[in-house]
Amino acid sequence: MMVPGSQEESLPPSRSAGRDARHQYGSNQSLYHHSGASQHLSSNGNISPVGASPHLEPQVYTETDYLLPDKLYGKSRLSAPTRSNDVCGSSAPAETVCSMVLQILVPFLLSGLGTVSAGVLLDVVQNWDVFQEVTELFILVPAVLGMKGNLEMTLASRLSTAVNSGKLGGAKEKWTLIVGNLALKQLQATVLGLLACLMATLLGWMAEGKMPFNHVMLLCSTSVSTAFMASLLQGIIMVGVILGSKRIGINPDNVATPMAASFGDLITLALLACFSQWFYSFIDIYPYVLYLVDLLLLCMIPLWVMIASKHSASLILLRTGWEPIITAMIISSVGGLILDKTVSDPNLAGIIVYAPVINGIGGNLVSIQSSRISTSLHLNYPLREVPEDRQGCYNPCRTFFGTGANHRSAQVLLLLVIPGQLVFIHTIHLIKGGHTLPSPLFIVTFLSASLIQVSSLLCTADCMVHCLWRRGKDPDSYSIPYLTALGDLLGTALLALSFLILWCVGDSGSV
Repeated sequence: MMVPGSQEESLPPSRSAGRDARHQYGSNQSLYHHSGASQHLSSNGNISPVGASPHLEPQVYTETDYLLPDKLYGKSRLSAPTRSNDVCGSSAPAETVCSMVLQILVPFLLSGLGTVSAGVLLDVVQNWDVFQEVTELFILVPAVLGMKGNLEMTLASRLSTAVNSGKLGGAKEKWTLIVGNLALKQLQATVLGLLACLMATLLGWMAEGKMPFNHVMLLCSTSVSTAFMASLLQGIIMVGVILGSKRIGINPDNVATPMAASFGDLITLALLACFSQWFYSFIDIYPYVLYLVDLLLLCMIPLWVMIASKHSASLILLRTGWEPIITAMIISSVGGLILDKTVSDPNLAGIIVYAPVINGIGGNLVSIQSSRISTSLHLNYPLREVPEDRQGCYNPCRTFFGTGANHRSAQVLLLLVIPGQLVFIHTIHLIKGGHTLPSPLFIVTFLSASLIQVSSLLCTADCMVHCLWRRGKDPDSYSIPYLTALGDLLGTALLALSFLILWCVGDSGSV
């Protein structure tokens, strides 16, 4: 982007555009103004100066342009500077495939090991007295674990977009935004914990025809306490990960959402098991402890509302951000009902250890794709305007076949499924003793279920994020809760179907 008579004539277009972008933060329409040269936003989202000569190629600002002033992406030891075509066909600085894989791989493996640990832990605690006595806790498991998608991953996606679009500039503005989002998350966690308890109670009553009151109180105290503590711990960790990624020059969209889930499942499940067993020991002797815990956490709601309302972004979400997370919690609870029924079936023994793995991996991968597409839309298009190839009927083939950055990331994420799940299956068997190997039929059915789940989620993410943007809704706040909840439901259902097929053909799942 050339400015007559300025010192920027000697700079290449990407350098000039990147420097102007660093001085103009906070615009979803990506409108930048140089002195002496006016610009307009074309219909396909490209920025071009008025009266520019035909040979000047319009620039599209992508998520890599002004994440960091010194262009660490281009100078990284992991990749060399390249230019690639986006969905609109214009060239722009972009990550290489090698850089993208390396940035995604480490948090993906960490998150996978976290879900493996959660699965093994769930396999152990299912034999505790509280889980044997109050089986409705299994309905809570996907709903409570799914809160990382409703809350942690949504927070990670919002803050990643804020970092990439330069909205975390000044210290005061940065910490006001962070504290407001954390307070909002604590409020949402408390409310979702209470609603998850009510949903588990309703589904349990519909399935069994009865629900003792002391079980209801146990579910309520366990759900609210687990959601509150897990949200607080993971929120603090997530802020550190995003700020650290910005400092060292890694794209937060690639690492923040999987890191949000890396040990989120393990932390949440450990808290759920400990709180439930602790409250179970009090339920007959000191039942008032359960009432006091619930009352204390509910009384903190006005405090979170007051803090969250101090920042305009969190205030908007405080008023409008409830629909996706509540709907997602209901969807996850249905998956929990499926899990509750399969765990109680002796013919499907062993399913519980794999449920957090298939659900967690699917949610982690689709959250990366959703966050990347959302960031690209925030930087390149005004609200309600989408790329030209997304304005007609949706074609699932477009998700994986193309040359744009989002096409490449979808391909990379899908290709990570098989090697990643093979590593996690082998890790589970090593943790469980390593005396037997998974049967070939089990491996084929499990990998097939995981591929169907992830490919369906990636196609859904591509369609959902663009539809939300076209309807004027921020995908960072809406898409990930829906997608991770659908991942829980799809993963649990496909896993149950896989074990049912194994049982029908007489395969025990190991050799």
